[in-house]
Amino acid sequence: MINTVIRNIKNEDLYEVKCVAKKAFWNLNMPGCDEHYTVHSLWNSDVCVKELSMLAEIEDKIIGAILYAKAKIKTPDAELDTLSFGPLCVDPGFQKKGIGKQLLNKSMEKARALGYGSIFICGVPTYYPKYGFKTADKFGITMPDGTNFDAFMGIELIKGSLFGITGKFYEPDVYCADVHNEKYMTEVDKFDKAFPYMEKKVLPNQWR
Repeated sequence: MINTVIRNIKNEDLYEVKCVAKKAFWNLNMPGCDEHYTVHSLWNSDVCVKELSMLAEIEDKIIGAILYAKAKIKTPDAELDTLSFGPLCVDPGFQKKGIGKQLLNKSMEKARALGYGSIFICGVPTYYPKYGFKTADKFGITMPDGTNFDAFMGIELIKGSLFGITGKFYEPDVYCADVHNEKYMTEVDKFDKAFPYMEKKVLPNQWR
């Protein structure tokens, strides 16, 4: 595991964080990507939890980042605060070296210390379970339409925080962008012009 500095993201870090997000996700899930635009939208929203949003750097070079957002669980009787995060990104040149693990563990440790009880995400189902995430049905939580699927996962940061809870998870709108929406993708393409050019490619296993 590479020894890195993990610290909170500052406003002046944003361009480099967006660059890392673009490089990490480019052509991974679709031709091009929109994760750098998600970083931009989330950071400038009222749901971003900046005290938990962190970056990893080596010798002042930013090589990874994780951004957190406020989310909700709605039960028949109440509305509970929870967290979500994304993107969690690492520069391709530093992947598979434990950087993502450091970002995730450090930020979850801080979230727990700040009193946050849980996190729910839609993420890679083969990656997050090794950090304690379980499919959301194990907690009695569904998506707003009542569905569950392998990529929808959660974790109790504080033991018992979800005991006896059943409800629906509502993630922030910033995570609900439709990449098949022409207007949205026009905005993304316009935004992308501020970053180094990378060629869009159609590749196997892209799903978005």
